[in-house]
Amino acid sequence: MLGEHPEMYGFPELHMFGGDTVREVLDNETRQSAGQNYAGPPGLIRALAQLHDGVQTTGTIIRAIAWLRERTDWSSKQLLDYLFTLVAPAVAMEKSPPTSSRYQRLERVHAYYPDAFYLHLTRHPIPNRSSLQEFQHNKRERQGAADEDPRTDHFLTWYLFHANIIQFTSSLPSGQVMRVKGEDILSEPDAYLPQIAEWMGLRTDRDAIEAMKHPENSPYASVGPRPASGGNDPKFMRSPKLRAGRVKEPSLEDFFAADPQVAWFGESFRTSMEEHGVRPAEETEIREALSEMAAWMGYF
Repeated sequence: MLGEHPEMYGFPELHMFGGDTVREVLDNETRQSAGQNYAGPPGLIRALAQLHDGVQTTGTIIRAIAWLRERTDWSSKQLLDYLFTLVAPAVAMEKSPPTSSRYQRLERVHAYYPDAFYLHLTRHPIPNRSSLQEFQHNKRERQGAADEDPRTDHFLTWYLFHANIIQFTSSLPSGQVMRVKGEDILSEPDAYLPQIAEWMGLRTDRDAIEAMKHPENSPYASVGPRPASGGNDPKFMRSPKLRAGRVKEPSLEDFFAADPQVAWFGESFRTSMEEHGVRPAEETEIREALSEMAAWMGYF
């Protein structure tokens, strides 16, 4: 939605902050994909094909891969600067979730672009957990691998990502950061989209806001051609239109009151922690920390 503002360009997930060089980024992508993705981040490849050739086909995707392979000695900032130049004067927007998985990656963002705007988009931990579970299951299914116990429950993934973001943004000037619930934007786009645009110094007229309400117009709003079919949330690519109506927020208090059996730590991970003399946190401690962060964001 944000990327459809007339003065912005919404990139797919580029995954470019995972390393200092293009080679490191590609190697990291291969490790994360269990050795099955040798081409590179699909969002990055799709963006290159779109910006170089104006269209995404198997042919332009292959040319983009070849172009990328010839520039593995580039720094990741050099490649990002190149992409941002191609869409100038539009404001480039990058939204790769893995960037928030490690604090070092957020520091890399700031080192590359110290004057960037940071929009901290939150989501209720319960539906976020369900989405992560579904995503991991579908990913392993595509790879032909059986489901296995995760190292930690996806509640802790939610907590880790947001803890990194909160720590990182706490050191930035207040005007450089905006924090907003994703549920609020989707429930009341006409109220929140103008606020975000105004914060960035962009147009807030009726036409600009209306354009933002049509994410399906993005060239990355559908499944891409192989071998770069991803690059965005799979559910979004299958159904990219904004659906009007208030997004319901479940009760975290009721969820835990029902005493769910949550395996906070996988058995192998718990054993490894204990072997290294690390005491796994007690369930009550984890629940309290999770609930406290959620309440701070406005989720109860």
